[in-house]
Amino acid sequence: MRLVAGKLARLVPVLLAVSILSFLLLNLLPGDPATVILGPSATPAGVAQLRHQLGLDQPIVVRYWHWLGHAVTGNLGRSYITGQPVLDAIRQRLPVTVELILLSQLLALALAVPLGVLAGRRPGSLLDRISTGAAFGFLAVPNFMLGLVLVYLFADHFHLFPASGFVPLTKNPVQNLRSVVLPVLTLAMAEVAAYLRLLRSDVIATLQEDYIAMARAKGLSDRRVLVRHALRPSLFSLVTVAGLNLGRLIGGTFIVEIIFQQAGIGLLGVLSVYSRDYVVVQGTVLVVAVAYVVANFLVDLAYTLIDPRVRHAAG
Repeated sequence: MRLVAGKLARLVPVLLAVSILSFLLLNLLPGDPATVILGPSATPAGVAQLRHQLGLDQPIVVRYWHWLGHAVTGNLGRSYITGQPVLDAIRQRLPVTVELILLSQLLALALAVPLGVLAGRRPGSLLDRISTGAAFGFLAVPNFMLGLVLVYLFADHFHLFPASGFVPLTKNPVQNLRSVVLPVLTLAMAEVAAYLRLLRSDVIATLQEDYIAMARAKGLSDRRVLVRHALRPSLFSLVTVAGLNLGRLIGGTFIVEIIFQQAGIGLLGVLSVYSRDYVVVQGTVLVVAVAYVVANFLVDLAYTLIDPRVRHAAG
């Protein structure tokens, strides 16, 4: 329990630093939200009045303090453009991003773990050569390029899946899955390649350990040795990278949501940057930062489940 409490306490300064840096960077960007809101007919007097109403004429330290005080209570402000509460806008779009990330991670792990274990069990085999070559290929292709190729093949040419749009799961589960197949594949394939190569290398190294030779000398079958003795120690690096990749996946969804017009927080954040809606951008940045930090926290806890020695060492 003390271990969990200590890790939670260390999350607070990290989130505080992220909020300060993101607030400063956003407020240093060129452009004036008041001018964007008023449009081409804006007058200096009108701009000054709107800046005062929005609090943009206050010192940046005062604005950050007010924003932080409201943020800790769940009030992330209102959009400059639409007037909608930022928290409501994020809540409406967060399920889309969460579904894309979870499905892409599950698909990546479902493919990478068995392939990585089998390739590491017999390095140099046909399966190992094919999977390694395919992994190099997917790692070399950017997400946006893979997404465009998938749209051309499966949406425009074969008409198997829609090229854009999102159907909520509660509305139609079948259509929901069809609407996310292409973006999930776009996000997952690069992750499959990275996880496969990492797990393959760790399995090869683990199978050369002395305790593996001892297990085999006791007459245990290769399958039992692989599953019971070699797999768990080989998962440390995979768990670490999978947790850290959550932040990269959130960034990847920004591009994927634009390509496939998925109404998630990525698309919301990008459109808000274009419209100088800094309050919404700040809210999305905060949500992404919290998700990334929490993911790293869960990775630390997962170590204790994979290997109890980590828990005893920390204690």
